[in-house]
Amino acid sequence: MLRILQNEEYGYLPAPPEKLKFSSEKAKVSNFCAGKAKLYNLTAHCTVKGKEFKFPFYYTEPTADGKHPFFIHINFRDCVPDRYMPTEELVDNGFAVLSFCYKDVTSDDGDFTDGLAGVLYQGRERTNTEGGKIALWAWAAQRVMDYAVTQKEKLDLERSVVCGHSRLGKTALLTAATDERFKFCYSNDSGCCGSAISRGKNGETLKKIYEVFPFWFCKNLEKYKENEDALPFDQHSLIACIAPRRVLIGSASEDLWADPQAEQLSCFAASSAFLKGFDCPDRAAEPGEAFLKGDIAYHLRRGLHYFSREDWARLIEFVNLHS
Repeated sequence: MLRILQNEEYGYLPAPPEKLKFSSEKAKVSNFCAGKAKLYNLTAHCTVKGKEFKFPFYYTEPTADGKHPFFIHINFRDCVPDRYMPTEELVDNGFAVLSFCYKDVTSDDGDFTDGLAGVLYQGRERTNTEGGKIALWAWAAQRVMDYAVTQKEKLDLERSVVCGHSRLGKTALLTAATDERFKFCYSNDSGCCGSAISRGKNGETLKKIYEVFPFWFCKNLEKYKENEDALPFDQHSLIACIAPRRVLIGSASEDLWADPQAEQLSCFAASSAFLKGFDCPDRAAEPGEAFLKGDIAYHLRRGLHYFSREDWARLIEFVNLHS
């Protein structure tokens, strides 16, 4: 199924770099998080198809003793903290955070000469199954995980979480599905071609998303844009590919474009793939409810399309419950 998803929807992720090294400098922020953490600016130096490619990322390391669970957050900005990433609160809850801005990897548009896309495709047209931008962002998240593995004295690799919001929630799901080192995945408000069932979906449909953002996906997806019933998968298949590891899906009650009910339906549909399936009443969730007991879990908060502190609180609760 993972092969089918890459062949027909996202495209195949590039191979890992032939060579990889990291450079690091401590960020010039004194007393970061009131002295409870250190902030490092890092750069991943990759050799890809014989060419050099690099991108920056950030590591917030708690100063407290012991190994820390950690988030790899695929973010829209490079700010630390950020409106989508309450860094100090995460540190206060015992977590380290590694984050990067997705546009530092490759642009969010149809320009396949930019960044990693330019190194990979070198000005030529993609084949029908080569990765779109989501696959390239997922590849970068896996390189950040490569760095996390080098910090095993400080980071608890059994409590590693990849997370993202909206298009980057789609990216988080693909990242975890294709890399078993991630023990948890959180996809927030990822909607169409993310956590939401495509068949019968309200709001954004496959046709609508492909007409506006075809560069997120492989070219093969176009043939399904007006015929979801012909898909050889639905989005619960991507979630199921993460089993037997753990997945939390987050929705917002007023995010009708993403369609919260279609996102919850994916959890029901993927349930049987997990060791402990979706522990939820057979009904639509009410705003404020969270069903966190299963290895596949779901929560619905009030409000709009946003990665909020409430979402982070539910994610922390989920990780702690299953640790």
